Amino acid sequence: MLKKLLGGLFGAGESKQGNAKAAEPVEYNGYQIVSEPAEQGGQYRVSGWIRKPGDDDDVLEHRFERSDLVPGREACDQLMVSKAQRYIDQAGDDMFKPR
Repeated sequence: MLKKLLGGLFGAGESKQGNAKAAEPVEYNGYQIVSEPAEQGGQYRVSGWIRKPGDDDDVLEHRFERSDLVPGREACDQLMVSKAQRYIDQAGDDMFKPR
C-alpha cells in the first residue's frame, strides 16, 4: 500500500494518462468514425474523429469528444461509434462548418 501511495506521488504506478492508439475506422453513411480514446486513471474517455472525404481529395474532419468514461477499451470503442453515428444522423455535414 505504501508503494502505491509513493508511486502516485512521484508519477509512477497505475494512473497512466494519454491517448490510446486509434482504432480501425468504421464506415457509416459516407463518414469514417475513428475511436481514439484518452486514457485517464485506468479508464477510457470517449473521443476520436469523424471524417468525410471531400472534394479534390480533401478530407473533412471533426474532433469528437465526450465526457463518458468507460473501464474497457472495447466498450469505449463501441460507445464512441454509437454516439458518433447518432451525431452524424443529427448534424450531418453541418459539423464541419466553422463555429
